[in-house]
Amino acid sequence: MDDKLILVINPGSTSTKIALFQGTKEIFLKNVKHSREDIDKFAKITDQFEFRKDVILDEIENSGFSKNDIGVIIGRGGLIKPVKCGVYEVNTALLKDLKKGILGQHASNLGGLIAKDISRSIKGAKAFIADPVVVDELDDIARISGHPRFERISIFHALNQKAVARQHAKSLSRNYEDMNLIVAHLGGGVSVGTHHRGKVIDVNQALDGDGPFSPERSGTLPVGSLAKLCFSGKVTYEEVKKMITGQGGYVAYVGTNDAYEIEKRANKGDKKADFIQEALAYQVAKEIGAMSTVLKGNVDAIILTGGMAYGKKLVESITERVRHISPVFVNPGENEMRALAMNALIVLKGEAEILEYK
Repeated sequence: MDDKLILVINPGSTSTKIALFQGTKEIFLKNVKHSREDIDKFAKITDQFEFRKDVILDEIENSGFSKNDIGVIIGRGGLIKPVKCGVYEVNTALLKDLKKGILGQHASNLGGLIAKDISRSIKGAKAFIADPVVVDELDDIARISGHPRFERISIFHALNQKAVARQHAKSLSRNYEDMNLIVAHLGGGVSVGTHHRGKVIDVNQALDGDGPFSPERSGTLPVGSLAKLCFSGKVTYEEVKKMITGQGGYVAYVGTNDAYEIEKRANKGDKKADFIQEALAYQVAKEIGAMSTVLKGNVDAIILTGGMAYGKKLVESITERVRHISPVFVNPGENEMRALAMNALIVLKGEAEILEYK
């Protein structure tokens, strides 16, 4: 397997990211954008399977590399049952739950499905997923919501959070498992995780309504007002779902989910854009402050990551509010492709066990 390539697959809502790695070296990267018209042809996420797979195979063929040079295919994990962090070989149970989408439908569910299908056409190839969004390491106390009918669950940007946390520890010649970190992923969704000695013991459920708002998600809303709206007869269940995820946050306040566009408007004197951007920074800082109490103030570092971490003013505003807690480090972007490849590499080298999904 040493001379074999690693194929990384990361399906997003309107894009498919594809990469080839030779060891630690990225030798091919392509982000294929899909038009809304192409995506809307499919009633369900799983209906996109053949479309997305064909896109990936076409790009590999056009890359100058042979499909038969691939030894491992690793896909972004989807909304499966809660699992511990690590690398999982795609087995029958995992395929079943990815197809069903037992915790919801998301394009990332296609990652493992396509990885396995491609692996079947390559002699000796293996298919994996790693650190899916449902990684669950929560302390029991973090699961308490305030009413026994509602338990807090762990859905967050586990792949990128874990990757940047490990990278930060390595840069200091320390072990991730020996550090206390707070990692804020600032992207289409915002998740703020408390990393205590290698485990994310508390994190806001970033998918559909917990924590700070984001470019397209509403975050935590006043529950009394939300309940009143739900029973007002003025909105449907689907409309409320879209309000919470997809049409909340920046979209609801200023009409776009483009954080870079909001920053440009703010810099040009748009007072509303500036105010809403500051409100997002305010809420992220509050969440970081709350997570610092989980660690009883013993925080080695705060790390800001994700696409919005490129925004200078947003980062400065968050930093100003939380730097009294610990030093703040910025690792912008979503390092998911490299993180997936490195997870595949460590299992190939025998440095980590391959986990079984049940």
